[in-house]
Amino acid sequence: MMIFETERLNVRELILQDLDGFHEMQSNPKVMQYADGEVKSYEEHKIELKQLISKYKEKGNDFWIYAIERKEDKTFVGTVALVKDRADDEIGYRFLEKYWGNGYATEICKGLINYCKSIGMKKLVGYVVDRNIASAIILKKYNFKIVKQFISDDIGLPETKYELIL
Repeated sequence: MMIFETERLNVRELILQDLDGFHEMQSNPKVMQYADGEVKSYEEHKIELKQLISKYKEKGNDFWIYAIERKEDKTFVGTVALVKDRADDEIGYRFLEKYWGNGYATEICKGLINYCKSIGMKKLVGYVVDRNIASAIILKKYNFKIVKQFISDDIGLPETKYELIL
């Protein structure tokens, strides 16, 4: 099911056919260095993908992960995260390394902001490890403001919480 689209990208529900791209992305230490840093096996990612897909039908689910695909060829290029907990509605995204540098993150961030406004969300937050300068630049470009700086619990690196009032 389609969630939203941007000029070059579609955001849709994950499907099992995304497994190869999902595994490639999630098992790349460069992609995961600012997340939990954990690299899992193909079988572990298959289980994780099935769990993420099952959440779409879960009543009261507040943790949504969607696929990002290129419109031109329907190629899986990454994922979008939307955590709707009503206190701090969080956005996030990650891409396969081979698609870095194409402006997709900037495009998807703008699309996420528009989508979240359209469904009535009032505020978004994003958490960025301070070393992840590219992501911080994107959030600042869209007027996210720094609200907190801390050491992340999961990977032990300095991290900044950004907020945008919609």
